[in-house]
Amino acid sequence: MLGAGPSALAEDADRVLIIGDSLSDAYQMPRESGWAHLLARRLGARYEVVNASISGETSAGGLSRLEQLLNNHDPDRLLIILGGNDGLRALNPSQLQANLDAMIRQAKQYGVDVALMQIRLPANLGPAYLRRFEAVYPTLADRHDVVLLPFFLESLFDRPGMMMDDGIHPTESAQPLMLEQVWPALQGWLDVDSPSGAGLN
Repeated sequence: MLGAGPSALAEDADRVLIIGDSLSDAYQMPRESGWAHLLARRLGARYEVVNASISGETSAGGLSRLEQLLNNHDPDRLLIILGGNDGLRALNPSQLQANLDAMIRQAKQYGVDVALMQIRLPANLGPAYLRRFEAVYPTLADRHDVVLLPFFLESLFDRPGMMMDDGIHPTESAQPLMLEQVWPALQGWLDVDSPSGAGLN
C-alpha cells in the first residue's frame, strides 16, 4: 500500500506524494515504523501522505514512475528524496541532475508544489565526486525556486543505534529522529504551525 495517511481523511486534505528509496521505504522494518508514516500521523487529517518510495530506487527510476504517480494520485505536493543509489553506484552527477530537473519540471507542469531533499554520501567516495554530487541539490532548488530540505540523517550517522550494520540504512529507532531533523523545514513548506494528530511515540 502506498497510502501512509490516516484511514479517515478530510475531503479537502492536501495530498503529499513522497518518492524516494530505501531511506523512506521503512527498509527491513514495519511500514508503520518508517518516518513517512510517522509524518502522516503527525500531520493528521489535514494532509494525506502517499509514500511511493521503493528500496533501490534511482533518480532514473523515479523519473520513469513519476507521470503515472501524478496521474494516479493527483498530489498537491511532491517531496523528492532520491539520489543515494545514484551516488553509491558512482553514477555521473550530471545525469542525476538531469533526472531530478526533469522530475521537478514535470511536477510543476501538473501544478504540484515541489520540495527536494539534500542527499549526503559516505566520505569514501572521494571529495571531488562528493562536491559535484552534493552541489546538484542546491543548484536545482535555486533554478526552480523549490524548497530544499536538509538531509534527515545529517546528525545521526555517528550516533549509537541509529544505523544498521551496513552503515547505510537507518534503524527503526532512528525514524522519529529523522522526522525531527526535517520537521522545521517541513512545517514551513506544508504551512503547519504545530503538530496535530497522534504525534510521535
